[in-house]
Amino acid sequence: MILGMSTFTFTVVHTIISLIGIFSGAVVVYGMLSAKRLEGWTALFLITTVLTSVTGFFFPITKIGPPHIVGAISLVVLAVAIPALYMYRLTGAWRWIYVAGAVLSLYLNVFVGVVQAFQKLPFLKPLAPTQSEPPFLVAQLLVLALFIVLGIKAVRSFHPEPKAPALSMV
Repeated sequence: MILGMSTFTFTVVHTIISLIGIFSGAVVVYGMLSAKRLEGWTALFLITTVLTSVTGFFFPITKIGPPHIVGAISLVVLAVAIPALYMYRLTGAWRWIYVAGAVLSLYLNVFVGVVQAFQKLPFLKPLAPTQSEPPFLVAQLLVLALFIVLGIKAVRSFHPEPKAPALSMV
């Protein structure tokens, strides 16, 4: 049992949260490439990405492994990206810090997704049973290259209109 759920149910919940994080993150990056603030999608992405990393630590462990390291890195990145957006309002260097952090945290989710796909999907598992075979390495290199390109383009493109100050009746 994990948080009152069977391990199977908890795994399903964790996976659904992760997939929502990946999907909403893709929408957010698309918005960045279009210089648009997608505030609802962004909040959903950040919340589900934090939850993905946090819930990953609830699985039974015998030793610290790559998933724990990736989860910890993701939480550190998000601990910088979230204030960059909500506290520092993307002013100055905080804009590119947020963009880089958001894209990196999405990449980390996708990276883990690729690992899980090669471990769990019957049509991928035989291609890379130890995850050191060329199909796995090529898939991860393509994902990394895609996110580097998206990250660079997002930093260059994401210059959203500043929010107008609230009108005061005083």
